[in-house]
Amino acid sequence: MRAAVVGGGWAGLAAAVELARAGFSVTLFEAARQLGGRARSVELPGQRLDNGQHILLGAYRETLRLMRAVGADPERLLRRLPLELCYPAGQTPLFHLRLPRLPAPWHLLAGLLAARGPSLGEKFAAVRFLRDLQRAGYRIGDDCTVSSLLSRHRQPASLCRYLWEPLCLAALNTRPQQASAQIFVNTLRDSLGSGRAAADLLLPTADLDRVFPAKAADFLRFHGGDIRLRSRVQAIGQGPSVDGERFDFVVVAVAPQHAAALLAPREETLAIAQTLAEYRFEPIATAYCGYPPELRLPLPMLGLAVGGHGQIGQWVFDRGLLCGTAGVLAFVLSGHGLWEALDNEALVATLQKELAVALGTTLPAPLWQRVIRERRATFRCRPHLRRPAARTALAGCWLAGDYVCADYPATLEAAVRSGVAAAREIVLSASPAASPRASAAGANSAPRFPRRG
Repeated sequence: MRAAVVGGGWAGLAAAVELARAGFSVTLFEAARQLGGRARSVELPGQRLDNGQHILLGAYRETLRLMRAVGADPERLLRRLPLELCYPAGQTPLFHLRLPRLPAPWHLLAGLLAARGPSLGEKFAAVRFLRDLQRAGYRIGDDCTVSSLLSRHRQPASLCRYLWEPLCLAALNTRPQQASAQIFVNTLRDSLGSGRAAADLLLPTADLDRVFPAKAADFLRFHGGDIRLRSRVQAIGQGPSVDGERFDFVVVAVAPQHAAALLAPREETLAIAQTLAEYRFEPIATAYCGYPPELRLPLPMLGLAVGGHGQIGQWVFDRGLLCGTAGVLAFVLSGHGLWEALDNEALVATLQKELAVALGTTLPAPLWQRVIRERRATFRCRPHLRRPAARTALAGCWLAGDYVCADYPATLEAAVRSGVAAAREIVLSASPAASPRASAAGANSAPRFPRRG
């Protein structure tokens, strides 16, 4: 059977790979000249960089499974580190939390109690907060903002500033004053509230193309797939069809605003298009700075004092410690903020000054700098945000994308899960005699599809 996937980001690639594994003939349409969507590598004068410094977690089970399925080895392409949040201030950090390699939940308890910066009472407040969430089954009742949730649980200001609010901004790319508390709690459930390895940071040691998109493309071509780059789809029709070409199934795996434009002309999908048209978006900027190769940070990832005294910095990564590009630092800025008003030169100068103050030292002038701004990096993950289902009212048409994965914010794992879920529903709908066991397969179970070739 023929399946079309519109969109070559991580959601579209996940759907295409799963369909190819099931024996479908897959055609992948991508408007850009490369795959990867909003998590891709970019060629700049003299540099090959990622469009953003992306972070994965040990909880990203579907992403890790699919990487292995296409031959991308997570052990080689991702550096696994225990969760460590450090906000330096010269010789004494403002806040330093590191989870030891102990069985859950002792790793979390020991890490919180040994954290540097917060008082003993503040540490117990964090433990109490997580315990209360666990007792409630990680359900908060009526959704509210993250700030409201933290206030309700009487979280101290220092914990909010150095722990909960940075985690919220990093995971949801939405300020705590606007972010959905339930979605944030879901991320805590599957990271801090799960097994020890689930909270590990998985930092790419290679460019993003090699982490998944390139291997996924090789896998699709090996299984007879047709990848059409620079192919901007204009219409999804009945049949279903893509720009008049008939298929048995279509997966629309593009960003919400593009999906709304594709689906709006059809009566069957008008309601979904109207829902997606209400979405608002948040930016992400990554400022890359090249220094002499001997410059190194004390840790692969450092936090800057978010929101302190007009500061704009959030996180900085040492690419030399991660992927061998010595002297390259990546500053990451998530969500709307004061940084947007600065031009690239002023932004880099401000970030360099903030890092120098945090480290208590002087930094040499960058040898080069590149700033990449994704103005619509993610949807704004606000409370009560309506999320569409994977299956649409248009026969044979499914949706995939991080905005479809209702339990999660806009992350790589949400994108991958949505693509896998759409593909599995298609496989089941194409096989009326599918066994109950196959129908009940969960999103985290390994597929039992036959492999071609």
